[in-house]
Amino acid sequence: MSALQRLVLCCLTVVGVVAPCHALDIDPAAMRNQLVLPQEPAGATTPTAARQKLNASPQPIVIAGRIGARGMDPFLENKASFVLLEIPADDHAKKPGHDDENCPFCKKRNANSPMVAVQFLGADGKVIPLDARKLFGVTKGADVVVQGTGVFDAKLAIPVIQLTAEGLYVRPK
Repeated sequence: MSALQRLVLCCLTVVGVVAPCHALDIDPAAMRNQLVLPQEPAGATTPTAARQKLNASPQPIVIAGRIGARGMDPFLENKASFVLLEIPADDHAKKPGHDDENCPFCKKRNANSPMVAVQFLGADGKVIPLDARKLFGVTKGADVVVQGTGVFDAKLAIPVIQLTAEGLYVRPK
């Protein structure tokens, strides 16, 4: 990319037309190799069990969940971030085409389970400016295991675990 092309992209970024310029400096393949775990980490817990373990002080934790957000888009565009929900535990949820976000049984069971807001930070301490769908090859409904540092503030109106991720394992379908 020429210096002129880079300058034009940076100017467009200022007016919000394209993704931030520092995203151009990130090698997605190298970042993926750094963050994707070759095997599932031991000791994964559910979001509900994690809520019981965590408090407002950051603690290491491994959480298994399904990418989803109760009727919202679980991804933030151009950010290495997504939302996890509880993985349904019974057999009816394993049927092909099952949509646990629209299943009345799953919705009722998971109504009080926390969501997990997952974010992957760069060396600058900011969320990596690469879309998680592209960075990790994940989609809504994928079952993943995330290793990182979590906090849970019981005072929040909506139960949300904040997880700063250090590694991701995508479970095979």
